[in-house]
Amino acid sequence: MDNFIDLFFNLDVMAKAWPLLLKGLIVTLQLCGVVIGLGLGGGLLLALGALSPNRWLKWPAIGIIDFFRALPPLVLLIFVYSGLPFAGLELSPFMAVVIAFFLNNSAYFAEVFRAGLQSVPRGQSEAARATGLGKAQTLLHVVLPQAVRNVLPDLLSNTVEVVKLTSLASVVSLSELLYSANMARSVTYNSSPLVLAALIYLAILWPLVRLISRYQRGIAAH
Repeated sequence: MDNFIDLFFNLDVMAKAWPLLLKGLIVTLQLCGVVIGLGLGGGLLLALGALSPNRWLKWPAIGIIDFFRALPPLVLLIFVYSGLPFAGLELSPFMAVVIAFFLNNSAYFAEVFRAGLQSVPRGQSEAARATGLGKAQTLLHVVLPQAVRNVLPDLLSNTVEVVKLTSLASVVSLSELLYSANMARSVTYNSSPLVLAALIYLAILWPLVRLISRYQRGIAAH
């Protein structure tokens, strides 16, 4: 038992690894901020394209959504980081991760936004247009706020998945949280840094998970 605690819950090792893990955590948070922001924007544009009456916008958008939802994110990441250099396009690990996860998450956010936009009754748009609002104003001020409210739990769930997805960035040697923890493990010959990384992920994601559950229960109650 003592040996188990020493290997996985060694506080001295965790204290020594903390500065390295803190740097990794900062990279992880930066990555999450960029990928989530771009994913939300790209997802909304794809959703609007998929719902467009113009077939030249609709079918390419649907094709992009289906393609990147079907493609495993790890495969996409390795292709962007290791495959594109053969075409003369070399990217830093951070940019490769951002591009790969942006493509992947835009597709998932697009499906959530599409469901939200379709959940808003058409009469809402017609009433807004009758008051003199243009199409863009109707979308921005009437339809989109209702759509986001209707699918907020799904948007938050996708955000949680994005945070967990960033751990794959260690595959391309990006010094995010998991990569930093693994480096500390290899130096200390102890798994405690990995346990500390898991606890950090738990501290970040647990409040979000509880928020989602509480919000869903509130919706069910009404």
